[in-house]
Amino acid sequence: MMQMIVGNWKMNGLGASSRDLVTEVAQGLAAMPSAPQVVVCPPFTLLAQLAPMLKGTGILLGAQDCHQAASGAHTGDISAAMLADVGVEYVILGHSERRRDHGELDETVREKATAAAAAGLTPIVCVGESEDQRASGECRDAIGWQIKGSLPDGFSGIVAYEPIWAIGSGVPASSQDIADMMAFIRAELVRQFGATGKTIRILYGGSVNARDAATILPIAEVGGALVGSASLRAETFLPIVRAAVDL
Repeated sequence: MMQMIVGNWKMNGLGASSRDLVTEVAQGLAAMPSAPQVVVCPPFTLLAQLAPMLKGTGILLGAQDCHQAASGAHTGDISAAMLADVGVEYVILGHSERRRDHGELDETVREKATAAAAAGLTPIVCVGESEDQRASGECRDAIGWQIKGSLPDGFSGIVAYEPIWAIGSGVPASSQDIADMMAFIRAELVRQFGATGKTIRILYGGSVNARDAATILPIAEVGGALVGSASLRAETFLPIVRAAVDL
């Protein structure tokens, strides 16, 4: 399976600088003999601006969230259909920052994933354990319950494993930690979804940078990376993409 590198810009980016960024990334991809699948997920305000720029570049457009309802009285929210209408193909759901800052429960994430799929989007559903859960040895229980609660029946999207304690810390999990959790997640997907669980892509996220990507991406069951701060500059994002090419 071709690797996928997803850039999550979070709450960063204004018009001019973001257009410059995608231009640089597109130029970098064009100079590579081959490239993995690349997705950028800017804030809502930039989606309509960037969609036409990305056509033909090999860069796909993603969003950082959507509402579970198709429409209605939900001030400040964006529906999956609205995202699809401006050219979005992927949407990140259940990121730990959404769960923490907005109190999103597994049930909410599950409903959003269902809505995203109904609108033709591919959901990227995040799961990950906290530092306390890691310290107490509850990692597998926490992840297992998140998978069960957050992924709807018939799920065929993408799972992103992001240990919460590693996000923004600059310290990714060790290769052995990642390998162990990836193997567990794959087994859990197969247990819950049968044969389909064997083909669901699993991304790794959590302070992924150019230095560590070459070590992380070859780990068994890692189908790519969900990249945070390193996706905000072409000079830090493109080396991660190149690491996927070199596999």
